[in-house]
Amino acid sequence: MKFHSLFLPLMIVSTTLFASNEYSGGQTTTSKQGPNAYSQPATNLSMLKRLDFSVGNSFFRNPWVQAPASTDARDGLGPLFNTNGCQNCHIKDGRGHAPSSSQDNAISMLIRLSVPAQTSEQEASLIKGGNIPEPTYGGQLQDFSLPGGKPEGRVVVTYTEHKVTFDDGNSVMLRKPDFTISDLAYGPMHPKTELSPRVAPVMIGLGLLESISEQTLLDWSDEQDSDADGISGRVNKVWDIQQQKTVIGRFGWKAGQPSLMQQNAAAFHGDLGLTSHLFPRENCTANQTECLQYPSGGDPEVSKEILDFVEFYSQHLAVPKRRNIGSSQVLEGEALFEQIGCDTCHKSSAVTAKREDRPALSEQKIAPYTDLLLHDMGQGLADHRGEFLATGTEWRTPPLWGLGYLKEVNGHSELLHDGRARNVMEAILWHGGEAKQSRDKVVTLSKAEREALVAFLHSL
Repeated sequence: MKFHSLFLPLMIVSTTLFASNEYSGGQTTTSKQGPNAYSQPATNLSMLKRLDFSVGNSFFRNPWVQAPASTDARDGLGPLFNTNGCQNCHIKDGRGHAPSSSQDNAISMLIRLSVPAQTSEQEASLIKGGNIPEPTYGGQLQDFSLPGGKPEGRVVVTYTEHKVTFDDGNSVMLRKPDFTISDLAYGPMHPKTELSPRVAPVMIGLGLLESISEQTLLDWSDEQDSDADGISGRVNKVWDIQQQKTVIGRFGWKAGQPSLMQQNAAAFHGDLGLTSHLFPRENCTANQTECLQYPSGGDPEVSKEILDFVEFYSQHLAVPKRRNIGSSQVLEGEALFEQIGCDTCHKSSAVTAKREDRPALSEQKIAPYTDLLLHDMGQGLADHRGEFLATGTEWRTPPLWGLGYLKEVNGHSELLHDGRARNVMEAILWHGGEAKQSRDKVVTLSKAEREALVAFLHSL
């Protein structure tokens, strides 16, 4: 029985089964449900490759420690950091949340920091860096430090609410967050500092998104709105450190990272204070002299081998299969989703490119419900902070697959880049800019139709 269960995906599962729209991740899709639904390996991985997945999982899940330590494979944490392990932000490989009040810690979200370019030299540096770091605190606030050090500051959030009324008289309260930084340990910030809160996103299906061809993304883009539908998605163009050139961005809330390798290395550097061959310098600024006095965990602290394992792990986290797809309510909601125009950005069909190096991800028919493109979402969601080509009102379309599992995995249903939406309907009602016409159509729906739309989204 053990042999049979291990090799079932490779030996006898029909490809016709995976053609069903239950299987959003193609043959990688998992049938696992419950609180660990986001933490499963791609179903079509071989037993040998599942070992690689498990090794990557161990470095993603287990805490890193201060150097020097007997666990030298995981030492070098800090000196300034946001967390001591990837899993602390991506809880159960799922989604983080915003602080619930001014007293709550920002344990699974971070605050990006930058200042506007002031000189021609800084303007030129935007090509490679995307942003100019705040001079004293760098590109990201670190709210923890090693013993004897000083955390940079503390994230404080307050909320104001306003009512949105549907045409049938029912209403919803939307909350708008205001983020500030208190207890600054290294002096005042630059007066023009730009803050952008970012909640840790769900990890499922990332390798499939990475495997969508560049040509597909370019075919989806319509920067000049040539079809006059009001939607003008465009690719972000970002700096690839390994290739030393500008390429299409895919990952992060503004598609600011080109690959999972660079995304992971940037998170090790910014979130955990760990160096790698992609980010070899300690995450300290010139004004944080004590930061550089702590012993290093190696040169680099995260080896290329570890990065390779974590990359493999993050590429092969499976998308859980859809549920209740035959429900009449779900089918009605799916039809409304298309009629309203949500599928213009949340693309429900793609085929991954052929990949000799990653056969489990190769040529998979998937339903990610994203186009990975930048869209202007209006002033309501604006962070007023650009990132490479992305403006202060633009965001990458987030994938919707696995959305219905969020509450059972992470215990909440908060959405959007800063977690302001407490459920699916609130997230829809925050849509503006290019999405305003679809949002306004939702306001006209009856209560039963709104419930059907939400039921469809929860089926994903």
